[in-house]
Amino acid sequence: MTTLTLQRQPSMAWLGTLTRSREFSVFLALVILIAVTVAANPRFLSGQSIKDLLLNSSILVILAVGQAIVIVTKNVDLSVGSVLGLTAFATGKIFIALPDLPVIAMLVIGVALGAMLGAINGALIAVAKVPALVVTLGTLYIFRGVDFAWAQGQQISPSDLPAEFLALGAGTLLGFPYLALIALAVVMAFGLYLKNLRSGREFYAIGSDVQAARLYGIRVGRKVFSAFAISGALAGLGGVIYAAKYGNLDATAGQGLELNVVAAAVVGGVAIAGGVGTVYGAALGAVLLTTITSALPVLGVSPFWQRAMIGVLILASIVLDRYLALRTERRLRGHDSHAG
Repeated sequence: MTTLTLQRQPSMAWLGTLTRSREFSVFLALVILIAVTVAANPRFLSGQSIKDLLLNSSILVILAVGQAIVIVTKNVDLSVGSVLGLTAFATGKIFIALPDLPVIAMLVIGVALGAMLGAINGALIAVAKVPALVVTLGTLYIFRGVDFAWAQGQQISPSDLPAEFLALGAGTLLGFPYLALIALAVVMAFGLYLKNLRSGREFYAIGSDVQAARLYGIRVGRKVFSAFAISGALAGLGGVIYAAKYGNLDATAGQGLELNVVAAAVVGGVAIAGGVGTVYGAALGAVLLTTITSALPVLGVSPFWQRAMIGVLILASIVLDRYLALRTERRLRGHDSHAG
């Protein structure tokens, strides 16, 4: 075997692994969707359209990263939309009271508030042993109720917010929106954390086999608590960004967003059964769902079918996950029988 052949084999193996990954499948679906839409309307890929697509997907990407970490542990967080809404309204109220507050300070406050709300979920789930679906469905309504009680019909307008803060939602750096760069930084940071650090890999261990994780010495309750705190923190960050992007704030901000967040993670290859998936896939899923929303009107598809198509994608993703799990199980059984 020549040296050239030896050099090619690792690269070909890496390419094969890439093309078989769920992330590549989602990326390919995104490329095909964009190509079909551009064929129908070439202006879909104009500079402004790309900027709008990046802006519209940024918040969903950030929340999908946090949701992916929760789902990897075989849980789900349905409260992220309400956490975002409460944090967004809090952002407006804080700026009304403290108009000279630095933008970076507001980002820190938003993340801290979101982490606190997420910690409430985590404590109820990890300590009280209440199922995540029940807890976060309850806190979805509780946090939204607090938001409505606080707002009392009040609406905050862009004129109530500092210009420097609104510039965060509309500004660009080298042609890329600030919000898209923030979302990219979140994806890269948590992607590297989950892949390269032991504490990040422990989330996957819990989702794969919680009993084995306990025997290995992983503090399952603490890790689940931290997963929900992270999800809440990123929802809090999303709330501040939402306020900067839209400016108009009331108690309905982010209402219903939690379903899109879960959909983005699942479509992006994060298995609802836990233990499988990446934040990169969740981010691609968020971009794909946002692109579908923008592309269907261009293709002449009724908006009423948008939700149906997202539902089809979710079901297809779950079926594919189940198929891949069964195929892996059969392969392992075949390997054991040959070894025996």
